[in-house]
Amino acid sequence: MTLTTDQQMLVEQRLSNDKKSIGVAYILWLFLGGLGAHRFYLGKTGSGIAMLCLTLIGMITLVVYIGAFILAAVGIWMLVDAFLIPGIVASDANAKRAMIA
Repeated sequence: MTLTTDQQMLVEQRLSNDKKSIGVAYILWLFLGGLGAHRFYLGKTGSGIAMLCLTLIGMITLVVYIGAFILAAVGIWMLVDAFLIPGIVASDANAKRAMIA
């Protein structure tokens, strides 16, 4: 289905209103990344819960040194997420664009 120019403009306007912000995602990643806040914001609730649980378990078990390994894994996950955030935002925008159009 081909959209007219006016329809395309309306789709892009609605998409810009609904689009997640990369800046907000990075701020959440920086300050609350270990708790998975950026993943909750980006709509990745399942992995956000996993990250939150791992961080809490790591903090609790830090006394017996097992928590250090868990927190190191969460730290690596956060580092990887720093590179994944733009792609997650773009794929979310493309999915919304396809749904709207």
